[in-house]
Amino acid sequence: MEEDATPPGKPRARPAVAVLCRGPVEPLVFLGNFALVLQGPLTTQYLWHRFSADLGYNGTRDRESCSNHSVDPTMQEVETLTSHWTLYMNVGGFLVGLFTSTLLGAWSDRVGRRPLLVLASLGLLVQALVSTFVVQLELHVGYFVLGRILCALLGDFNGLLAASFASVADVSSSHSRTFRMALLEACIGVAGTLASLLGGHWLRAQGYANPFWLALALLIVMTLYAAFCFGETVKEPKSTRLFTLCHHRAIVQLYVAPAPEKSRKHLALYSLAIFVVVTVHFGAQDILTIYEMSSPLCWDSKLIGYGSAAQHLPYLTSLLGLRLLQYCLADAWVAEIGLAFNILGMVVFAFATITPLMFTGYGLLFLSLVITPIIRAKLSKLVSKSELGALFSAVACVNSLGMLVASGIFNSLYPATLNFMKGFPFLLGAGLLFIPAILIGTLEKIDPHLEFQQFPESP
Repeated sequence: MEEDATPPGKPRARPAVAVLCRGPVEPLVFLGNFALVLQGPLTTQYLWHRFSADLGYNGTRDRESCSNHSVDPTMQEVETLTSHWTLYMNVGGFLVGLFTSTLLGAWSDRVGRRPLLVLASLGLLVQALVSTFVVQLELHVGYFVLGRILCALLGDFNGLLAASFASVADVSSSHSRTFRMALLEACIGVAGTLASLLGGHWLRAQGYANPFWLALALLIVMTLYAAFCFGETVKEPKSTRLFTLCHHRAIVQLYVAPAPEKSRKHLALYSLAIFVVVTVHFGAQDILTIYEMSSPLCWDSKLIGYGSAAQHLPYLTSLLGLRLLQYCLADAWVAEIGLAFNILGMVVFAFATITPLMFTGYGLLFLSLVITPIIRAKLSKLVSKSELGALFSAVACVNSLGMLVASGIFNSLYPATLNFMKGFPFLLGAGLLFIPAILIGTLEKIDPHLEFQQFPESP
């Protein structure tokens, strides 16, 4: 057998993996988020009803009974336990994901995007499997935390997003990148809307177990697609060790290493902006289901499904709004408009005591999700193509940190403010959103025509 002629110390080219077709990354994001959203509100409701059964509370069986128990201490205990266990799951996932998502993202710059997509898909599959057994066999709810940790070990949904956004940046031009990333986020929204509508009705008709089985089946399909159908976007993947500090060092160098073609100030401030946006987004998302189930709204599973669908609809409306507004406004000012509507929606949530007002708040969020694809596109123009995986793993790390801070603040603040103002966390979120609004506006005004490194246009 002939020896490989690769010079010592130079990474060897990784053998090409046989694929059935060269498919895009969007189906992976769609299937992954569909399965996650199908499980998310159902997990919260399952925790609620498990704790209700343990504590002998039956105030959620009908809306009239619920609304007559607005000061029931048992209901507040159920809310507190549900909120705290949601926090435990998020903290467990973050502490593990903080290490793995940064490691795997930078690793994908060398070995290609497919290995990370496969690992992240397997992680989501393991989490769904554990959750299905918890619901089917009525195991201790602590196993939800175990499933979350196992998922984080393999990259989690943040790892999937890091590889997906990096693959889009690999093949898109600098001019089309913002819209392409918004299109990828629209896949998240469409999947979330459909899963929310299906989950609420299905739970009402057949209980908790069957939706979890569907999520499990979809994630099996997703894993097979990642392994055999995704078209690799890294042109020359190379075999590289996974467990080495060089991957983490690549992320640190993004922010500390000087380079004439990038602005460390813009990298840091845009990262801070996306951190605050993610913190508010996921913080509100964590408590919305509990907020809607409890008095005075007292929503049932059907209304919760509609609410969750409305929560994901801005992924699609933001895509359409971005496309239209880009004809007359710079991306930064489109983001400012999105932030303004996001703030208004959060204020309405804070004072919503009736169902129509709650859906008015959801309606005001129709442009709220133009912010993250704009910031991601701006960040991707600050680094070279060989650093895209490291960049988006850094963004995934920022996302994970935002989710942890969101859980810590919102899931702790919500039970602490039940006695004087249930909607106070939403007011806090509205106030925090002024931070990215100021940062984005300031960066645009200080240097509105700054030309970052331009990549060769994709054919």
